[in-house]
Amino acid sequence: MADINAIAKQFTDFYYSTFDSSRSTLGSLYRDNSMLSFEGAQTLGASAIVEKLTNLPFQTVQHKVSTLDAQPSSATVASLIVSVTGLLVVDDSPNPLQFSQVFQLIPDGGSYYVFNDIFRLNYGA
Repeated sequence: MADINAIAKQFTDFYYSTFDSSRSTLGSLYRDNSMLSFEGAQTLGASAIVEKLTNLPFQTVQHKVSTLDAQPSSATVASLIVSVTGLLVVDDSPNPLQFSQVFQLIPDGGSYYVFNDIFRLNYGA
């Protein structure tokens, strides 16, 4: 298996730079069987996921990754689980939001697609 940490870093760099600049173009990273859980609300399928992400209630966003962990998710397929934590700067707010996100990446040709995507904001108690 290729270096999963390098794959995870390359994927997250691409995902977050694309999300931050043009959310509407993320559809190629998902498939019809992909699922997004965003703050507990589940969305199935690439077009529905892109619609959900493009209709989020902010104009601009910048992801700042703090941690990135990756593990293989199958003994037989070169898939992986990627866990990310970080900060979101939304609409130039002076107070960044903490987030966590988990991706399950499945090989597809020479690259990967997002089979599962779980996103949560992390609020202090």
